[in-house]
Amino acid sequence: MARILLVEDNEMNRDMLSRRLQRKGYTVLIAHDGEQGLAKACSEIPDLILMDISLPFIDGYEVTRRLKANPRTRHIPVIALTAHALLTDRDKALKAGCNDYDTKPVDFGRLTEKIENLLVNEKTL
Repeated sequence: MARILLVEDNEMNRDMLSRRLQRKGYTVLIAHDGEQGLAKACSEIPDLILMDISLPFIDGYEVTRRLKANPRTRHIPVIALTAHALLTDRDKALKAGCNDYDTKPVDFGRLTEKIENLLVNEKTL
């Protein structure tokens, strides 16, 4: 099953999402901040990244820009997860290189559908 890197600084969100993703059969890697997320993405090369935007040290936009600039990680799909729900926030995430965008609180069914679509698209490339 696919390996998902969850970059999330909020412990409750991290625990809830990681448990639900594991129940779906995914292997979940965890990073607590932007620096850890960048390091783990580069060392582990996950199949997909769930990227919180409001992170300590390096925000999710900048982490995504750096990942998409790196030849080893640019192929990894990134879904932005944020409480910011304005259309401009979505545009900003997509311009930073995120492949999709989802808002908090997370609708797990919708998020799972986005994950599965991106993983299928990644395999067909």
